[in-house]
Amino acid sequence: MSAPLLFSLSYNRFLGYADAVARTVHIMKRNKDIIEGAFERHIQIVDESMRHILPDVEQGASMLLAALRRGKKVLVCGNGGSAADSQHFATELVGRYKSERRAYSAIALTSDTSALTCIGNDYGFENIFKRQVEAHGKAGDVLVAFSTSGSSKNILSAIAQAGKQKMRILALTGAKGAALRRKADVAIVVPSSETARIQEIHELVYHAWCEFIDTEFAKP
Repeated sequence: MSAPLLFSLSYNRFLGYADAVARTVHIMKRNKDIIEGAFERHIQIVDESMRHILPDVEQGASMLLAALRRGKKVLVCGNGGSAADSQHFATELVGRYKSERRAYSAIALTSDTSALTCIGNDYGFENIFKRQVEAHGKAGDVLVAFSTSGSSKNILSAIAQAGKQKMRILALTGAKGAALRRKADVAIVVPSSETARIQEIHELVYHAWCEFIDTEFAKP
């Protein structure tokens, strides 16, 4: 192989390697920017939420505490990621958050697949929570309804049913769901339209409620 040809092949390989390195560096920087951006937006929405929703969070905590002290139960509903939040929150009440205490009555309306499929099949998906509220809800109980959009039909119908049964209504939503303030006794409206950030604040809110409830019931 002649020296010029060998040089040309080596040079082309070098260019290919340099291009691969440049692409790798670009991808790594892009990924770093994406990940850092998610953390930065989380920090920003926590800061904005502390400035805008803390009074509502405190009212929600007081509502839950008062209901549990009267022996009332908490019904919880939501769709998708908010269904997971519903189960998470109900479990914290039935089990415990931090402190040892007695169990409290809380039902995630998202958990019973037989009920969900039966009601969805017979009455329509928009009634999967409403029908369960009708069955389990009593005056003075609390419905905790998660909806990042504030427009889910099955959440709105559950809220309407809870109102008919003189339940207290605690809604958690995002900026697009601000109209839920007119339908709920207390509404936690996260000042964001980004679903993931809204859900992160919702989790922070109900963890704060759990800590508040644990602390209050641990008092002599």
